Amino acid sequence: MNQTETADRVAEIMLVFARLTGLEPAGALPQRYLWTDAFAVCNYLELFRQTEDKTYQELALRLVDQVHHTLGRHRNDDPRTGWISGLPEREGELHPTLGGLRIGKQHKERGPDEPYNERREWDQDGQYYHYLTKWMHALNQVSQVTKDVKYLRWAIELAQTVHAGFTYLPRPGGRKRMYWKMSTDLTRPLVPSMGQHDPLDGFVTYNELQLAAIQDFAQLSQPGLNEDIADIADICRGMSLSTDDPLGIGGLFSDASRIAQLTIKRGSAYGNLLESILDPALTGLDCFAKGGSLGLPAGYRLAFRELGLSIGLSGAGMMAAWIEENPDVFGRSGVLKRQVESLAGYGPVGKNIEQFWMHGMNRQVDTWTEHREINMVMLATSLAPKGFLVI
Repeated sequence: MNQTETADRVAEIMLVFARLTGLEPAGALPQRYLWTDAFAVCNYLELFRQTEDKTYQELALRLVDQVHHTLGRHRNDDPRTGWISGLPEREGELHPTLGGLRIGKQHKERGPDEPYNERREWDQDGQYYHYLTKWMHALNQVSQVTKDVKYLRWAIELAQTVHAGFTYLPRPGGRKRMYWKMSTDLTRPLVPSMGQHDPLDGFVTYNELQLAAIQDFAQLSQPGLNEDIADIADICRGMSLSTDDPLGIGGLFSDASRIAQLTIKRGSAYGNLLESILDPALTGLDCFAKGGSLGLPAGYRLAFRELGLSIGLSGAGMMAAWIEENPDVFGRSGVLKRQVESLAGYGPVGKNIEQFWMHGMNRQVDTWTEHREINMVMLATSLAPKGFLVI
């Protein structure tokens, strides 16, 4: 497909998504889900960039508003009402992210006295750190396109809130850790383990917001994220990033592409952070590519996880070009040069994933239809990834 055909296909997907989830036409009870909606916002912004049709920018802004008024407030089946931050209505409108944002799961969160059930927990509400960082990123992308500082302000307020809510000190004198899932009001952990890539994703996202505040929105008057960045950098130290999960591998490549862009914008590198991300990402990619799962029928595959890898590989391709174009910024690291050269051999993987899920028959299986909205949105992101990847 050429660029026009691709944009038409992405637009088709995203307009169907808008209708299915109650975005356009607006539904009385819109179906909002934070991870999917973060990617969707970026997709609408990219469609606006490519077509200059303000309909898509309006859909992005309307989606932000719906997310805040749905996931920033208590559920209809919760005895609590109003903003989850506890702010009065008027103040909550001005600071919709100050209490964090719910995931948007099908069932309400586990109560304080209910026993933990791993299977049920996947379908119960609460707050996920790695969904919240995706929303921070989406809000910053809106600020970059609209030049409206309020979206970046909301992103920073969200970062400050969730960092305080998710991090904790296990023992005096020890190192902080992070919870994977918290209750809606951020008062208790629902899953106490730490997500493998959550600290890295937080570190990259906080730096993205901080740099945007400094370089793009000098008029932003609120406390910065320097302390939170130092905090989460310490949590990241020494963590293993190795994974053979395609979504996790794609996330590493996406984070690496953002680090490369931040490095160029700052004019200096983040030590050897880029190399330390690319090493496990390449190892995981090699393992996944040799594993044979891409040869299985659609019914044995999860589209959104594979498409996460495809998106990340697009970011890796962009990153390779940026590194080549800015040798003075990235230095002469032989390790980085070898890593970038290794990436070239995996270019077809992402395209193969896209082509497989573009095939109509492969979108009729249960593994697609059971996760329809997230699959649709991530396929659209894979086809037009710059709205998500370019900061």
